[in-house]
Amino acid sequence: MVMSKNPIDSSSDAISSRAWKTLIVLSLLATMAMYAETMLVPAIPDLIKDFNISYSTSSWILTTYLVAGAIMTPIAGKLSDIYGKKKMLLIIMIIYAIGVSLGGFVTNIYEMLVVRVIQGIGMSMFPIAFGMIREQFPIKKLAIGQGIISSMFAGGAVIGLIVGGHLIQNYGWQSTFFSIIPIALALLVVIKWFIHVDDVHPHWKTEKSTEQNIMPKNGIDIQGAITLAVSVTAFLMALTFVETGDSAGPSTMIGLVVIGIVYMVLFAIIEKRSKYPLVDLKILLNKTILPSNILIMIVGMSMFMVFQTIPVLIRSPLPLGFGADPVATTNVQLPFALVLLIFGPTSGFIISKMGSTKPIITGSIISTAGFVSLFMYHSTEFMISTNLAILSTGLSLTNVGAMNVILITTPKQNVGISLGMSTMIRIIGASVGPAMAGMLMQTHKTSLPGISGTFPTSDSYNMIFLISSIIGIASIGFAIFLSRSVSKSVTHVK
Repeated sequence: MVMSKNPIDSSSDAISSRAWKTLIVLSLLATMAMYAETMLVPAIPDLIKDFNISYSTSSWILTTYLVAGAIMTPIAGKLSDIYGKKKMLLIIMIIYAIGVSLGGFVTNIYEMLVVRVIQGIGMSMFPIAFGMIREQFPIKKLAIGQGIISSMFAGGAVIGLIVGGHLIQNYGWQSTFFSIIPIALALLVVIKWFIHVDDVHPHWKTEKSTEQNIMPKNGIDIQGAITLAVSVTAFLMALTFVETGDSAGPSTMIGLVVIGIVYMVLFAIIEKRSKYPLVDLKILLNKTILPSNILIMIVGMSMFMVFQTIPVLIRSPLPLGFGADPVATTNVQLPFALVLLIFGPTSGFIISKMGSTKPIITGSIISTAGFVSLFMYHSTEFMISTNLAILSTGLSLTNVGAMNVILITTPKQNVGISLGMSTMIRIIGASVGPAMAGMLMQTHKTSLPGISGTFPTSDSYNMIFLISSIIGIASIGFAIFLSRSVSKSVTHVK
């Protein structure tokens, strides 16, 4: 792939009022989505009990949503390039609103998983939103827009944890879904009437004629989507079957791994031959974009591993856990979300001044330190909250920096599919996080006298945090490699 200097004039770096208005509305969208997800997090132990499912099966409450999002995001990115970002955003928002409306009525795990698939389709709204920001913000201010949206994700997490804990404790987990319905409907109206994406920032106008000649007019890679879905699902299901005492587990797991490998190879072959690929391998394998996407995947995995693990640890009975209620679970995780809220916009301003690579390396080191500290010190709720705050600081810096590298490296005519790929990769990482945590909790569990059910032992949490620490160390290596790649190249990919 040949790298060349950006031909776009950078004489004007002013952010227009329309760009700010678009950013505010799309930030509210991010707030709603994270609010919806984190409200359900404290209820994971209740869902395990109400649906009579294992810890590894419970991970699919998060994983199914994420896999559906991972498959749909590159498709939505491609559709937004073809048919328009606003139109696709509205369609996906309607699907998402239907999903959350049905969530409060489910009565078993199978209905829940179907609803979560519908909600997962809604995840594909975010590469479209980031594409809108890229069109209206000047290049040098992209990190600010990205950071603000990231902070609003965190804001939604803060609200979701606080509200969710109280709703679950007083009204049951079903109420968390019902509370989202009016928010989703209100945002639909706001986007319909107040979001306009016709105008492009002057920085991008010189690319407009080229974009019109290059962008595809039609074609969606359905075969690629199916093979990718089968492959990712097979790998994640393999983790579910790693359970002690299940004689069919090992053979089933091996069979699923083989299916995953076969379909991943088929996916690569299809993408290479497809006229309209779901994943553009030339963009994906770029020496700057690839390590950025790997770092984004690690961020997603780390965040959702926390979401799956901490509620179970806090709510498990003594001495295996802390025996706390949903509100206490919220309080323990709140520093994680609060730091994301603070560092989201802060990271954007830091990166706009210092560049992306130094904050990415710093963030990787900090997040690794957070996981190492969690591994060593998680015997009190205060220690857990403190370590989650450290972890959150590093993840925020890494995520905003890596996304900024991708935004400024990808040529505008490919921004939809590139951001779709990046979001897909992040979500795949996020889906692996809870699946791995659920598997480890399922394979290291025990019972307590006088208490029905079985609960994860300290070994399960030690393994989860140890594996996370090792992955964090690997992320530092990727960050250093990315830094060297960026220093040897200039801004745009052709």
